[in-house]
Amino acid sequence: MSLPTVLQGRLSIPVVCSPLFIISSPELVIAQCKAGVVGSFPALNARPAPVLEDWLKQITTELAEYDALHPDKPSAPFAVNQIVHKSNDRLEHDLALCAKYKVPIIITSLGARVDVNEAVHAYGGIVLHDVINNTFARKAIEKGADGLIAVAAGAGGHAGKISPFALIQEIREWFDGPLLLSGAISHGNGILAAQAAGADLAYIGSAFIATEEAHAQSAYKQMIVESSADDIIYSNLFTGVHGNYLRQSIANSGLDPDELPVSDPSTMNFGTGEGAKAKAWKDIWGAGQGVGAVKSVLPAGKLIERLKGEYQASRKRLDLGVTH
Repeated sequence: MSLPTVLQGRLSIPVVCSPLFIISSPELVIAQCKAGVVGSFPALNARPAPVLEDWLKQITTELAEYDALHPDKPSAPFAVNQIVHKSNDRLEHDLALCAKYKVPIIITSLGARVDVNEAVHAYGGIVLHDVINNTFARKAIEKGADGLIAVAAGAGGHAGKISPFALIQEIREWFDGPLLLSGAISHGNGILAAQAAGADLAYIGSAFIATEEAHAQSAYKQMIVESSADDIIYSNLFTGVHGNYLRQSIANSGLDPDELPVSDPSTMNFGTGEGAKAKAWKDIWGAGQGVGAVKSVLPAGKLIERLKGEYQASRKRLDLGVTH
């Protein structure tokens, strides 16, 4: 197992921050990268479409200026998430801008496409693809993805239902390339556990909702702080794809979190359309089962420092043979 060149020597801890729909902003991405972890955002967060170029210009300019001032400790690379499902009518436009700004890492979701992977490779970028099971993992690599993000049980937003240990084990039986693990990782212990299970990097999202730079409502951030794993509801009602959501946000929308109907998967809506399901992400808030480790709203850099300290302490305990 080895990291792609773009990631070697660039990370303060082995972490990629997941793209948070609506929430991830240039300010959050820049703060994450300056602190030594991969920052990312969904291309669809930049609205209307021309705003994406403004965001890419801001991120690339500020990180280049930072790197010039810190040549011995440059920023981590950043990533842009592209939804490659047919419902995304911006994909061609957004991908062209990513090529113009040579975005180092593209994270693809909800489908794997050869043409998208080839377009990214043509300008020198790499592609990491979200998968929730081993079957999808094989298809992604067959279609040219460079690495995989195993989205296991407990992850925030659209998530799988397979144990992280089982999913990583199955993928590692045949794939020795870059592998990330997502699923309830909000503490440094979880980062080390992901590596011990066979992943190269941890993929962390929900903890960054409760940061000062995140474009989330203050009530959303506070709900993250106040919630635990018991407050996470797994449902496909809101987008047609199963995901994890905060119980209280569902209740606040007038629904019974314990009696949610099942949605027809053929009516998939990933939060970009109109109608009742557009409430997903805006009013019904996604979060993973790791929220119990989030105790306060912090600047992103402070959160990363906390994760780094916890991760180093966990490594030290293992080195000393301490088991508790």
